[in-house]
Amino acid sequence: MHPAIIIAITAAVCLAVFGSVGFLLGYKQRKRLAEAKIGSAELEAKRIVDEAAKEAESSKKTAVLEAKEQILKERNEAERELKEQRKEITRQEQRIVSKEEALDRKSENLDKKNEQLTQKLSEADELKAEVEALIGKHLQELQRISHCTAEEAKAELLQRIEEDVQHDAALKIIEIESRLREDADRKAKEIISLAIQRCASDHVSETTTSTVTLPSDDMKGRIIGREGRNIRSIEQLTGVDLIIDDTPEAITVSCFDPIRREIARLTLEKLISDGRIHPTRIEDTVDKARREVEAEVKAAGERATFEIGIHAINPELVKLLGRLKYRTSYGQNVLTHSLEVAYISGIIADELGVDSVVAKRAGLLHDIGKALTAEVEGSHVQLGVDIAKKYKENNEVVHAIEAHHGDVEPQTIIAVIVQAADAISAARPGARRENLENYIKRLQKLEEIANGFGGVEKSYAVQAGREIRIMVKPEEVNDEQMVLVARDIVKKIEESLEYPGQIKINVIRESRAVDYAK
Repeated sequence: MHPAIIIAITAAVCLAVFGSVGFLLGYKQRKRLAEAKIGSAELEAKRIVDEAAKEAESSKKTAVLEAKEQILKERNEAERELKEQRKEITRQEQRIVSKEEALDRKSENLDKKNEQLTQKLSEADELKAEVEALIGKHLQELQRISHCTAEEAKAELLQRIEEDVQHDAALKIIEIESRLREDADRKAKEIISLAIQRCASDHVSETTTSTVTLPSDDMKGRIIGREGRNIRSIEQLTGVDLIIDDTPEAITVSCFDPIRREIARLTLEKLISDGRIHPTRIEDTVDKARREVEAEVKAAGERATFEIGIHAINPELVKLLGRLKYRTSYGQNVLTHSLEVAYISGIIADELGVDSVVAKRAGLLHDIGKALTAEVEGSHVQLGVDIAKKYKENNEVVHAIEAHHGDVEPQTIIAVIVQAADAISAARPGARRENLENYIKRLQKLEEIANGFGGVEKSYAVQAGREIRIMVKPEEVNDEQMVLVARDIVKKIEESLEYPGQIKINVIRESRAVDYAK
């Protein structure tokens, strides 16, 4: 082996031996140091434990002392409260004893009073029996003297009292009516005159026919057309009847529906102006005229709401209002009448301090049912109520529509105002015209109602049915009973008749003494 290798191996072995010896020496040194530290820590821990035990013992003694002091304090407090409760119980027992003594005394007093009352009641019963016996004797004596029984005397007394009461009631009614009439007439005249003065709308009367002026009589032949095809086309498309007679330069359009009549009138005017008259041109012109009328209907409704100052109204309701422009009632244009009722209702509401906006709205819509009366069965009142409910109108407006002809009793001041405004508008001079037959029947019915009452001798309807004069028999009806007769006739007329405005009931009693000198 090479000497160098041997040296290296020897050096490595030496190095390993010395390293092991050094490691063992270091380990022992570290072990001694660790054992010394552990012993020191155990001593310190023992010291801490001893101190903690001493402190715990001290805290325990302190806590025991504090607990004993607290228990002693609470015991003293409990004993004090117990003493106070015993004192209060003693006082309450004393009060209860005193109350029981007082109740015993009151009970004794009540017993004494009951005995006295019983004695007095027995004495009163004896006295009552004596009085009844005396009354019986007196009644027998009175019957013997008056020659009538007690029942007969009672009936006669009741009759006299009833006559006196009727007399006093009639006088009181006269007095109250006179006083109220003076105040009510004055105030009503002021309000109504102001309303009429501030509302001066015109009344437009329309009939079931319209007249179209022709530039010449030759135009009649062109409108009739070959074998009448033009006139048949116009009549079929518009639903009207064209009357071509000997009237120079004029054609009459006849139809009960004013909207159809207006469409036909516009169609004829456009055809005459254009000069081209044949079925195709007629159909186009009718469509154009129908659109114009529908636009005018909507515009008329919008103008009405704008004039009255009503907003937030359903568009379909506006169209129905516009249709009233082409409706008439007793010759009075319904839209004009509705506008007038709205104006008058608003003025009266302002004077009475009521919501004038609701009053005007109810007045404008009170006849809205007449827009459908030609297409739907039913009275215009019921149709108006259904329409108002359908388009969510105010309950007060619905009730005013329902009550404006007295179909139901008015329950609100708005309903009464609209009813009055409707009567004012209908009763104005020239506002309406009546059929002669209906007019005569109403006058005869007035006289018939008046003649049906006892004590009435004759009756006369005058002033175009605005007044009825009633002659009563003086030997059957006295001055006080006249008031009752007039009131009964008023109620009967209100229940039996429908009439515009009001009717004056004038009862006349006349006594005459007639003799002859011979």
